[in-house]
Amino acid sequence: MHAIEVENLSRSFRGQVAVEGLSFEVAGGELFGIVGPDGAGKTTTLRMLAGVLRPTEGDARILETSVRKNPEEIKRHIAYMPQRFGLYSDLTVSENITFYADLFHVPRSERPARLERLFEFSGLGPFKDRLAGKLSGGMKQKLGLSCALIHQPQVLLLDEPTFGVDPISRRELWVIIHEMVAAGVTAVVSTSYLDEAERFDRLAMIHRGRSLAIATPSELRASYPGELAAIRVTRAREARDLVSALPFVDRALVFGERLHVSLRSYDREARATVEALREAGFEPAEPERIEPGMEDVFIQRIQKAEAAA
Repeated sequence: MHAIEVENLSRSFRGQVAVEGLSFEVAGGELFGIVGPDGAGKTTTLRMLAGVLRPTEGDARILETSVRKNPEEIKRHIAYMPQRFGLYSDLTVSENITFYADLFHVPRSERPARLERLFEFSGLGPFKDRLAGKLSGGMKQKLGLSCALIHQPQVLLLDEPTFGVDPISRRELWVIIHEMVAAGVTAVVSTSYLDEAERFDRLAMIHRGRSLAIATPSELRASYPGELAAIRVTRAREARDLVSALPFVDRALVFGERLHVSLRSYDREARATVEALREAGFEPAEPERIEPGMEDVFIQRIQKAEAAA
């Protein structure tokens, strides 16, 4: 059974298209990602799924309930955590969670056990009496997630929960999300961090409001055309411009001091790429064959979509 069904979901603002024709399904208990850069339409999509924003066209059904026809019913079964979750800085950690328990009409008899569980996996127990305004960014995100989970939702919608969070807190937040999914919760999480794309069971890559691909991470990597060479080189950005002009190079991307060069055949063309760099006065290291990462796949998909437009 699908927990979420999205069909031709679209939204425009004053004639400007933010999301166009998104369609996908999310199975019960699946961790599904919506991945794309800022302005891709991730937040608009999640707001429509949460029943906060009415679609211009199309519809989505969450647990068989239409977000277009019955958005208020949707809110009873989901937890939606926007980028700026509504914490009260002058209330303590415990008081914030209690406030949301009141909003969601959580029975008082069930609250102690739920609070204990939330404190256990969020690590907020030692800070339960600290004002929310005195928490670090990562702890605020964990508190926001705890508030969203107090009514034990069946579907979790998280809009860039790790944005601006330090690496340790990012890892801890993902542990919490994976624990919820392991317990049977369906989660849809948006992110602009392409390294996080590997964490999802499946994901939708979106750009300018449109879907570029919907697949598992391994399927997306396997779909990458050609072969990749990594070449460490001085003046990497200048080197990229030179390499991109070579007739056998499909594309070249800068990753720090390395180039990721997409070739039709690594065996035939990696050495020729290095020689071209040397002849132009660069100092490249020996090439290394690598597997494509999500950033390689995403940029290839964007270039393909724009070439077809």
